[in-house]
This record gives sequence, C-alpha cells and structure tokens, in this order.
Amino acid sequence: MTKQVQAIIFDWAGTIVDFGSFAPTTIFVEAFRREYDFDISLEEARVPMGLGKWDHIKAVGELPEVAERWQAKFGKPMAKEDIDKIYQTFMPLQIAKVGDHADLIPGAKIVVDGLREQGVKIGSCTGYPRVVLDALIPAAKTNGYSPDCAVATDDLPAGGRPAPYMALKNMIDLQVDDVKTCVKVDDSVPGITEGLNANMWTVALLLSGNEAGLTQAEFEQADEATLSAARVKAQDAFAHSGAHYQIDTIADLPNVIEDINRRLAAGERP
Repeated sequence: MTKQVQAIIFDWAGTIVDFGSFAPTTIFVEAFRREYDFDISLEEARVPMGLGKWDHIKAVGELPEVAERWQAKFGKPMAKEDIDKIYQTFMPLQIAKVGDHADLIPGAKIVVDGLREQGVKIGSCTGYPRVVLDALIPAAKTNGYSPDCAVATDDLPAGGRPAPYMALKNMIDLQVDDVKTCVKVDDSVPGITEGLNANMWTVALLLSGNEAGLTQAEFEQADEATLSAARVKAQDAFAHSGAHYQIDTIADLPNVIEDINRRLAAGERP
C-alpha cells in the first residue's frame, strides 16, 4: 500500500490559533514589568519563542541587550530565583488570558476538516505548560478546533522543544506506525527543530506567527510590499532551520500535504 501522510502535529499559538502569537509574548512583557518593574520589548519577548515558558524567560534574560539592562538595574546577572519569580507571575496571567487568544487563524478549520476527511489524524504540542493548555483547549473547541491529541511542554520528564519527545508522544498516542508519514507544522524555529529531531516532515509558517509578528488585521489590510517584507523577515529567521517547506499560513497547507504524499509515493522520506 502506498504510504500517505497519517498524522499532522500542529503547534498552537501562531499556527492554529492566536494570529501573530500575541498571547505568550504580551504576557512575558507584563510579567517582567509586574515582578521587577523591568521592561522588555515585544520583539525581545519573541526571540526564544517555541521553548517551554521557564526556559523562554531564561533565554530572554540571556539576550545581550536584556542582560546588560538587568545588570545595570540590579547590579547582578539574572539568577534562577529571578526566573522562578517571573515564571510564577507569568503563569496565572497566561492561564487567565490564553482563552482570549483562541480565535482560529483564517483557514484553520477548513484545512483541519479537509485533512480529517482524508483520514489524517490531528495532533498538537506546544511551549505552554499543561495548566495553560488545559485552559486553551476548551476555548479553541468552542471556536471549532479540537485535536485528537494535545501534549504540553511539561507532560514529559524529558522536557520540551527542541527535543523530539512531544512530537513522538503524539505519534504514539495517535497510533501512527511510521514516523515518515508524520508532519510537524510550526511558526517557531525550536518547533521546526523538534520535528526534524523526530525525523518528521516540517512546515514553517511565515506570516501567521511569531517571526512576522503581524496581527490578523495587519495581515488582512497589508499591501503586497508589506507582506513581502514580513515574509523576508520570517524567511531570514527560518533560513538555517532546515524546514522542508515554508508557507504563509495554515491556509496554504493542503498543497504541501499533496506534495509530501507524492514524495512518499516515490519512496522519499524526510
């Protein structure tokens, strides 16, 4: 029997919901400000996107410009205790507000429904911890999206991205028997690396997620020059990611799946 795509593992924010991936980034900014009266920019908050949230805070603190400002303000580098405090502030804010960012990205429901009609299983994983994902899942279901599997960054003792374990846990839970028939779709470099480390096909999203940082309204109202500039910015971020495909949004995914099916039929693998 000719191999076809059996499962697609989607990221959440910036991929399926929350155009521009604003839920986590804006809360990072607020958490730093609330706990330490310390300002980071939205752009700085976006840099490590895709990592687990504790690791994300740590990575933001290690950005040279952030580390320099932190040293100047507090006279010492950011320590584990500081990261813990910011994380503890971040968590209740994120839980409270993640449902406000559960609107589906245009095309998501049509694409997912079409994939299911083809017999494709729908998995998901995220940089969100379980308590946040559990708040997001029912909000997304109300809006028409309910994956067959959802793995959070703290569900597994081995940890989250860029390691492959969340993607592989999806494969196990979905009872998929061949990793080369799985596709990882993500708007962040760590999410693409996760898929590659799992030996899956990978699809990077350029305009709906973290790298472009556009709101849905900005995307819909933008002229071609604006979209082209945003696309180039995201392409630069993904240039060395190794992603097999790069597309604007999930709406463009069906053509990619058709091409992967062709390549599988020809005996190719990721």
